Amino acid sequence: MALGQFLQGAAAVAGGEVAAGLALLDEAMVAAVAGELTPPVTGTIYCEVIEVCHQVAELRRAREWTQALTSWCDSQPGLVTFTGQCLVHRAEILRLGGAWPEAVEAARRAAERLAEADDELAIGATSYQQAEAHRALGQLEAAEAAYQLASRWGMEPQPGLALLRLAQGRTEAAAAAIRRVLTETGDRLGRARLLPAAVEILLATGDLDGAREAAGELAGIAGDYRTQALRAAADHALGAVCLAEGDAGAAVTALRRAWRAWRELEAPYEAARARLLIGLACRDLGDEDAAAMELEAARTVLAGLGAGPELDRLDRLAGAVPAAGGLTGRELEVLRLVAAGATNHAIATRLHLADKTVHRHVSNIYAKLGVSSRAGATAYAYQHHLV
Repeated sequence: MALGQFLQGAAAVAGGEVAAGLALLDEAMVAAVAGELTPPVTGTIYCEVIEVCHQVAELRRAREWTQALTSWCDSQPGLVTFTGQCLVHRAEILRLGGAWPEAVEAARRAAERLAEADDELAIGATSYQQAEAHRALGQLEAAEAAYQLASRWGMEPQPGLALLRLAQGRTEAAAAAIRRVLTETGDRLGRARLLPAAVEILLATGDLDGAREAAGELAGIAGDYRTQALRAAADHALGAVCLAEGDAGAAVTALRRAWRAWRELEAPYEAARARLLIGLACRDLGDEDAAAMELEAARTVLAGLGAGPELDRLDRLAGAVPAAGGLTGRELEVLRLVAAGATNHAIATRLHLADKTVHRHVSNIYAKLGVSSRAGATAYAYQHHLV
């Protein structure tokens, strides 16, 4: 009966009936926690339920059941496979909570246990968790080696490896990798795991249309599965795209939702990354006080976590001061091309932007400079020595 409830629940979750499916998974777990099942069945249900929770980004249940699995495994030292898989789950929960050195250690211990059980794919999963923690800490060489090891054991090292390439400044390689794996991935939950990275990478390459499409797909998946973490990821992606398109007001709204959700889910790294973007959006809106407070709050959390790459990114972005008239760096680029006589379409082609994005930038420039025409904007640019 417990196995039947688990299978029914897993199928319901995969089909989009998340609430009903999770209720069935909870019933199966009650039997496991109560000690009503044999150890092999108990271990199977523990591990598989946690896996489903991770797939649908149900982080609260994943954290709760991982703690329960850890206690159960401590009382079953002879079940090597389950003990190793427990440590894999624990490593992922620790990583999501920002405890990266502890996650690396849990993954290392998991690999040792799983080697005894000859479970190659699970060893690959432990290597991937190690790589993700190393990447967040800025230990790029260690991350590279762990991603390679994960691949050797049969684990797809994406999207982490693509994000590593982005951190290394290899944006084209990152874009090619994320596009390739998205092409190969058909199931929606699998794509949901990839799409946040796709948005980040495509924005870095200037492909705003591609990033907007990826963010829209993620929003659709989040709307169907309705878990808090998926909605937070979708809001974060939407906010990042809006910010890149010059719509700072819409960006702040989406990013605030993401930040609140990540905070409630006890995911400090993701929450800090959202606040970083909120700070940039506030600065684009001309609210320098709010921008400074948001960026400082993000800096405090990232420094506490030891998130070197994100700290470097924050310093790099926060150091870019607005141009005369409160223009952002991108708006200044657009203004200079307007002053040179370029049409909106020509500017879009030159800067690899969508026409509608350029139109929004031009409208923002007019509003900030207090002008109503391209001639007025051009005159302002020359008067203030911006060209």
